[in-house]
Amino acid sequence: MTSLPDGLLGYLALLGMALIFHEPWRWLGVLLGRDLDIGSPIFAWVQAVATALVAALTMRLLMFPAGALGSLPIGVRMGAFCIGLAVFFMSGRKLAVGVITGAVTLIAGTLLVS
Repeated sequence: MTSLPDGLLGYLALLGMALIFHEPWRWLGVLLGRDLDIGSPIFAWVQAVATALVAALTMRLLMFPAGALGSLPIGVRMGAFCIGLAVFFMSGRKLAVGVITGAVTLIAGTLLVS
């Protein structure tokens, strides 16, 4: 069994494989999804499931973190989450503003604890 070549040729091979295996599915999704009614019940269900998955992942990261996040006290993690959530709602539900605020708060809490 051979391995990928080193250097630029290896990166180009990986890029080529990614395009071959990814792009057909992407375009199939575009073709199948172009006539979807965003007000339909099935679309509302998909949106609810996606929201639930994001909420579950967020809670998992807060309560059972892995890696460097696990070394922080729960108070720092919860504080950053709560501040980020508050700023998200105060900014008119702008996701980027809430996420950036939460991340900056987490960094500040990390510096204060250490």
